[in-house]
Amino acid sequence: MKETEATITGETEVSAANPNSGEAFPLREAHSLVSDLMTPNPWIYWADFLFNIVVGWAAFFTALLSPLFSLWQIGAYAVAVLTLYRAAIFVHELAHLKKGTFKTFRIVWNCLCGIPFMIPSFTYDGVHNDHHRRDVYGTHEDGEYLPFATRKPVEMVGYVLLSFILPLLLLARFLLLTPLSYLIPPLRKIVWERASSLTIDPNYKRAEDAIRNDLNWRQQELAAFLFAFVIVLLTWLDVIPFSVLVLWYLVAVMVFILNSLRTLAAHAYRNPGEKPMSHAEQFLDSVNVPGNPLITPLWAPVGLRFHATHHLFMSMPYHNLGKAQRRLVNGLSDNSLYLTTMRKSLWDALTRIWQESAQAAESQEKAHRSE
Repeated sequence: MKETEATITGETEVSAANPNSGEAFPLREAHSLVSDLMTPNPWIYWADFLFNIVVGWAAFFTALLSPLFSLWQIGAYAVAVLTLYRAAIFVHELAHLKKGTFKTFRIVWNCLCGIPFMIPSFTYDGVHNDHHRRDVYGTHEDGEYLPFATRKPVEMVGYVLLSFILPLLLLARFLLLTPLSYLIPPLRKIVWERASSLTIDPNYKRAEDAIRNDLNWRQQELAAFLFAFVIVLLTWLDVIPFSVLVLWYLVAVMVFILNSLRTLAAHAYRNPGEKPMSHAEQFLDSVNVPGNPLITPLWAPVGLRFHATHHLFMSMPYHNLGKAQRRLVNGLSDNSLYLTTMRKSLWDALTRIWQESAQAAESQEKAHRSE
């Protein structure tokens, strides 16, 4: 049931009707314009990640050692959040890189970022790839999709507020559930299905075979447990100050808040979930926010401001998405449908989905009163 690489990158002649215009999106023409942009540059990955993770941890410890609420501490905290957020988002790239490649990069990312933040790469590997499958995207089987635009706005508020407890849930998952699941074998299946995936749908159940690259997921899980156990133990023994855990929590919360807002701005979230969407329909349900080249990458790092373009060409490396965006805007014989995915800013994207959600809630309320 998996899609072939040719289908995913748009090499087949596929088109979808725009619900507003009835026109078809020119996938074949789009692919011909960007077909030379599919090869990742390892130097860019390494330089980008290492710069941000080194600066991020340096800022973290600067904030830790600075006077409470001083300008130094506030500034260092902000730098730590933004750089560690960018470093963490590389988990998305790891989910898309060609199977069996970037092995050393994956190990280093897990050691310096994934494991310290309780998000080892296996929690996204395999799971996210299903989000791009034509028979899964936007359906009830898609763990990264909820029809927010068709529900009450309060659900989006709840999703963002979940960021305040998510770091604690991740810590509990690896510190407590990992050893317990080995002591209680039936718990292993539950932990794998319900507590081993970075998704937004609380009802998502991870399939047993939802693994693409991280066949060593058990080692990653053990490493995350050991890291959490050692840090908590050293804190309990007063070897390291409790403020380390507090700062870790505060940084993680802000990272998850930024990512939740970015996620809400990534799609239109209009599909109720009963039927799958075609490749082009996925694209038209997704959002591009080119925005300011300096500001926008802070909340949508590693190419995610071009999320609709990414859904056209999921195997395209993040560092080429901006170039692809420019080619498609300027090179398509008819770019009208492509431009429908554009939003001016994060505020514009969030305002639109909020308004659609409010309208849907009002319509549902009217229908309920008329019954």
